Amino acid sequence: MDLASILGLVICFALCIFGIVTGDAGWAALINFLDPASALITFGGAFFCVMASYTMADYFAGLKSFLLIFKVPNLDTAEMIQKIIDLSNVARKEGLLSLEEAAADLDDAFLKKGILLIVDGTDPELVRGIMETELDSVDGRHKKNMSFWQDLGAMGPAWGMIGTLIGLVNMLQNLSDPSAIGPNMAIALLTTLYGSLLANWICTPVASKLKSNNDTEIMIKEIMVEGLLSIQAGENPRVIEEKLKSFLAPKDRETGQGEGGEADV
Repeated sequence: MDLASILGLVICFALCIFGIVTGDAGWAALINFLDPASALITFGGAFFCVMASYTMADYFAGLKSFLLIFKVPNLDTAEMIQKIIDLSNVARKEGLLSLEEAAADLDDAFLKKGILLIVDGTDPELVRGIMETELDSVDGRHKKNMSFWQDLGAMGPAWGMIGTLIGLVNMLQNLSDPSAIGPNMAIALLTTLYGSLLANWICTPVASKLKSNNDTEIMIKEIMVEGLLSIQAGENPRVIEEKLKSFLAPKDRETGQGEGGEADV
């Protein structure tokens, strides 16, 4: 489980509750922030408006992507670079055909596909084209989920404002009763609060986490493409290592485990 996502969402909720109960009314004030009509128009309006913008399949896929932020992605850039260096040493010593046996032990379908293309003697440009096409497809699917939460985050405050305007109209229709103005005004403002919570407590963090995970996955797949094409071109493993390290931040490049020298014989 991704502890950062869990703690972030829980602590944000706790801070909102803390802000509510620290007033004079204490815990009794919580009831003032619960209004079914306000919740229905804000959350219902936002979610169903987004539904109108998507197909049902994409809509439910977007909803399910919420669970992805709680999973720790198995994405280790340094480990992948080392794996490609190991493959380059195998190819350098035993030839490209030996990679077919090495591919059988790999769990990553994208990397395995690239290796098999190389082993089959596919033209390098065609290998790049096939893998980049799949890379674009993965990126597109991920961005569709990100777009879902970005759209929902935009709809939340918008429908909150619609609810506020409805509440204000009802309040202004009843100005003859001064005792009703305060409660009606509070209910009207609740829709804006609900909309802001939906956007800033749920949607924005989810979209940001999905984007972060996607960026990391795409970078690792780009490393795979460059590494495999370098192996196919017969480049020295040490050169491949230095090329792939350029994807890492400077502080992460000091591995001190280059195996390229083994292939210089």
